[in-house]
Amino acid sequence: MRFVAFLRNVNLGQPKSPSRAQLENAFQQAGTDHAASFLSNGTLVYTAPGRRAAEQMAKQARETLRAQCGMSEPIFVHGLADLADLATGDPFAAFRRTDYTERAISFFERRAGAKLRAPLESERGDCLVFRIEAGLALSLMRTIGGKTGYPTPVLEKALGAPVTTRSWRTIERLLDRHG
Repeated sequence: MRFVAFLRNVNLGQPKSPSRAQLENAFQQAGTDHAASFLSNGTLVYTAPGRRAAEQMAKQARETLRAQCGMSEPIFVHGLADLADLATGDPFAAFRRTDYTERAISFFERRAGAKLRAPLESERGDCLVFRIEAGLALSLMRTIGGKTGYPTPVLEKALGAPVTTRSWRTIERLLDRHG
């Protein structure tokens, strides 16, 4: 099975972030037979026999990366097939004709999201989190006063836990390449 690791606050090659080779190698050392970094934002596709094994590999890879480059950020794991199913359902369809200009998906610990209910909206009204599920949330952003909203701080405040966000276009591109 294929899984996707979403690393928080990672820009490959920057301080306290791994290089592409370090990231892929850390997952290979953890037991995957295939690890492919996608873009430079800390997104990686890898194989594992099941969800539990995929989570364990991510945990081991995180420890390797901590030792190699000082990375201490969490890694959130989701099944590639689950993301493909989500995309097939066109979760943003109801918002086609709105003033929201950006779409995003955020990832966090599955247990952390159990206490949240959508919708959540930023104080400025520039970010709307309209769907929350096990370990992920879907959001829309708009520009107000020259600033575009962003779901990570909205969700981190509500969850009291770390979150990482990718544009929905990144997920579409990931699925085009690996799905």
